[in-house]
Amino acid sequence: MAGKPKLHYFNGRGRMETTRWLLAAAGVEFEECFLESKDDMIKLLNNGVLLFQQVPMVEIDGMKMVQSRAICNYIAAKYNLYGKDLKQRALIDMYVEALMDLNELLMAHHLQPADKKEQHLATIVDKATNRYFPVYEKVLKDHGQDFLVGNQLSRADVQLLETLLMAEECKPDLLAKFPLLQSFKARTSNIPTIKKFLQPGSQRKPPLQEKDLPKVMKIFY
Repeated sequence: MAGKPKLHYFNGRGRMETTRWLLAAAGVEFEECFLESKDDMIKLLNNGVLLFQQVPMVEIDGMKMVQSRAICNYIAAKYNLYGKDLKQRALIDMYVEALMDLNELLMAHHLQPADKKEQHLATIVDKATNRYFPVYEKVLKDHGQDFLVGNQLSRADVQLLETLLMAEECKPDLLAKFPLLQSFKARTSNIPTIKKFLQPGSQRKPPLQEKDLPKVMKIFY
C-alpha cells in the first residue's frame, strides 16, 4: 500500500495550504517535512528532486510533484473532487482560477507594511465584493444546489471555503451582503473531514505574519 503523501514546504500557509485543504477534505492523512533553514532547501536542490528548483513539492504515488496547480489538479482528480465530466471540470477550473487570483491578494495582506495595509484591504474589499463573491453567490442562487458544480463536493467548493475564511480573517463582515455564501460556509464547514481540519491542532496553518517573513526569506534567499 502506498504511503501517505509527504509535503515539503515551510511551516506556514503560502502555496501549500490549498494542497493541505484538498487532502484534508478528501480524508487523506499526510506528512509534512518542514523547511527550517536554508540548508534544508539546499539539500532538496542538491538531491535533484525539485524539477524547477522550487517548492512546494509533494511526494505522492511515487512522484515528486512541483507546481501548485499541477499538484492540486492531481489530488482533485485522484480523490473525486474534479467533477463527473469534461464540462464540469471546465466549470471547476474557471471557479478555481478566480479563487487563486483572490487568494494571492489575501495571502499578501498580512505581509503589508503598516502604512500600506489600509489601502491593500480596500483593494481586497473592492475585488471580493464587486468581482468575485457576486459570481459564486449567483451560481448558488441560479441552480439552488448545495455545491458549485454537479451538486457534489468538488475542489471548487473546498477552495471557495478556504478563500471565504481567509477573507473574513482580513475583514470579519466581508460576507455581510452574500447570504448564500454565508450558508455555503456554514454547510461546508460541517462536512466531517473539513470540520476536523478546522479544529485547533489540525495541520491547517495560521496566517503568515510580517514578523515571520525574515525566517521564511532566509530559507529561500
